[in-house]
Amino acid sequence: MKTASRLSKWFFYLLILPIVLGVSAWQGWAWWSWASAPSTPNPAEGAVNGGTAIPAVQAQAIQIRIAEGTTAQQIGEDLQAAGLIRSLDAWNLWTKLQSLQNRAGNFQAGTYEISPSESLPDIANKLWDGKVVERSFTIPEGWSIQQMATYFAGQGYFSADDFIAATQVIPRDRFPWLPENLTNLEGFLYPDTYSLAGQLTPQGAIDQMLDQFGQVALPLYQQAQGQTPYTLVQWVTLSSLVEKEAAVSQERPQIASVFAKRLRQEIPLASDPTVEYGLGIRQTKEQPLTLAQVNTPSPYNTYLNPGLPPTPIASPGRASLIVSLNPPDTEYLYFVARYDGTHVFSKTLAEHEAAQGKIRDGVEAQSETQRSPVTPVPSLSPAAPEAQPTTGAPN
Repeated sequence: MKTASRLSKWFFYLLILPIVLGVSAWQGWAWWSWASAPSTPNPAEGAVNGGTAIPAVQAQAIQIRIAEGTTAQQIGEDLQAAGLIRSLDAWNLWTKLQSLQNRAGNFQAGTYEISPSESLPDIANKLWDGKVVERSFTIPEGWSIQQMATYFAGQGYFSADDFIAATQVIPRDRFPWLPENLTNLEGFLYPDTYSLAGQLTPQGAIDQMLDQFGQVALPLYQQAQGQTPYTLVQWVTLSSLVEKEAAVSQERPQIASVFAKRLRQEIPLASDPTVEYGLGIRQTKEQPLTLAQVNTPSPYNTYLNPGLPPTPIASPGRASLIVSLNPPDTEYLYFVARYDGTHVFSKTLAEHEAAQGKIRDGVEAQSETQRSPVTPVPSLSPAAPEAQPTTGAPN
């Protein structure tokens, strides 16, 4: 009986146990292979039906936001709820293995773009290595805060109201160079293309633009101190007017010089873009500014108020900032815009009015030729020569 018992044990250890262990290992591997596989097959690996491959549905990438301090367990639950992994147990096992292997690092916060066609290890490694989504946003030269707000909302980053509200908080604790008594950050949000990783917030966008202003624009002003007649906010304000008026880059120095001469002689700048900004409108060839709009009181109406408007009206680019530091003297006191974006510069009121009339006659002639009504450019000339407009046509 003892011999039979020993044979039975040897039979179990030499034959049955290996089979049991092998089956268990195979089942474990099969489970892991299933649990760690992509939740949606790769389209290139479609099912086969009767020898004909049936393409799988294209897996749509999903954005997942991981906040600071999120636990590995919570990340796994979020991934499973989003349909990106098949098994939370498999996720926890992968996480435990990293700990046992003393792997450096951890899951990193940020916004990730993950496809259901990615395997669990691929997803986990992406989050561990911090391979967040990298995107960009572009702010063109001459945009106002309102235009930026509309853009960010249209891109789905955040609401226009949230951005505008954030621009009314002056972060002088982080950017001490910002002028005192600013009511908003108009003009100081530097126009450029910015890369971003993860979630973009109103404050994050503002900080990037202010930081770029500090790196690109501020040194220009600091180097010119003692040579420029303007304070920092005056310089940015003048530059914003030049930016809005100068559709053709080569005309920036002349436009800046006309404005500077008018400021020295205390002649109203009479700049259409300031009226548009104050009224929250934008004139076009078909709907130029009317005399009533030009005569509407506003702190930004430079037809009615001498000097610069109270704040910048847009974000100027580097070229406008440079020419506005210390504009050269000019023989011109007026300019009027053609409809191709260029301007006619004049020394006297008579020359200016003649240029206005010529442009108006050209518009009327074109309208007659095309047999379509075009609103003529209004004469915005007040009686007093010192109040003559610099621009008599929309830009």
